[in-house]
Amino acid sequence: MTHRRNMWVAILLLAGLPAGHAAAQMPVLTEEGARQAADNYQRYCALCHGPNREGHVNDHAPSLRSRSLIESGFPMVLGEAIAYGRQGTAMGGYIDEVGGPLTRDQLIDLTLWLQREAGAERVKLGLEAVAGDVSSGAALYRQHCVECHGANGEGGTGTALGNPAMLALTPDSFLRHAIVHGRQDTPMPAFADKLSASEIDDVTAFLRSRGTGWTAEKRELRRPPPLGQYVINPDGEAPDFGKLAEGRYVSASVLDRELRAKRRMVLLDTRVTSMWQMAHIDGAVPIPYYANREEAVASLPRDGTWIVAYCECPRAAADSVVKWLREEGKFEHTAVLWEGIQGWVSLGYPVTAGDASQP
Repeated sequence: MTHRRNMWVAILLLAGLPAGHAAAQMPVLTEEGARQAADNYQRYCALCHGPNREGHVNDHAPSLRSRSLIESGFPMVLGEAIAYGRQGTAMGGYIDEVGGPLTRDQLIDLTLWLQREAGAERVKLGLEAVAGDVSSGAALYRQHCVECHGANGEGGTGTALGNPAMLALTPDSFLRHAIVHGRQDTPMPAFADKLSASEIDDVTAFLRSRGTGWTAEKRELRRPPPLGQYVINPDGEAPDFGKLAEGRYVSASVLDRELRAKRRMVLLDTRVTSMWQMAHIDGAVPIPYYANREEAVASLPRDGTWIVAYCECPRAAADSVVKWLREEGKFEHTAVLWEGIQGWVSLGYPVTAGDASQP
């Protein structure tokens, strides 16, 4: 099972990489895995999503037989939503790491089963930001979307779009794909023939702008600190993380507590930088897992300051960075955020948006 789990981590990582990188082999859904996944769906999911995956039976739960949702959300968006839930909605986290009933292998099988049942092939979407006019998008949203999704994105006959966890962790291309293609077997129509490409970009940009609050006038974009100024709260005391799980892992609740106490530390966002731009823990520096090791080591303090790394899958990239920091840089005071940023957001801890453009 360990090999299968590692393959899934690789797929989640590769889902965020640009075209041209080597493909990972997809885990195989066995007949026994499919049978158990079908049973788990009826036990844990049917109450809200419907016994036939039709959606909107309770709590505005979306249809899970809509091809456009599955093809654009598989595997990362779909798998992580099941694992960590959507904070602010009735969708809780179902992976055992956050108290849910499913192991990671069972979650993998459920995700593969949902894809198989929907008859959807994965559509590889990029992570690039969509350039659109937010004001125009707001007007188009009021004209075409309010009736189903609510004036403040609260949902109704349509999915709640004002959910910060969803907006913080889904790329613009996922949102745009839904607008263009609609959601089959639901009241959500395809807007490809109703709106122009630029208007669809405007609506996408408007939704993205609501990532830190539906009523926000304009989100504040943070730029990475200059080289050598990565330390958060430089005059603060060292954090008290207690005993790290497995000598490496710190929980979201403990990290949040120490950040609120203004402890001195460095936060490394080890995902691709485009994901850091969408949402990151305030103060985190984008150092992707594929960064030049020599340059990364040279940019970090060597005075014993704690360094905490996080990623999204939920730990693979951060684990790899901490491993080579310990081995090559001899950094002893290093830790990995156990839940990753998906868990961090889903548990209700704050994030901010980034700007990695050159000044």
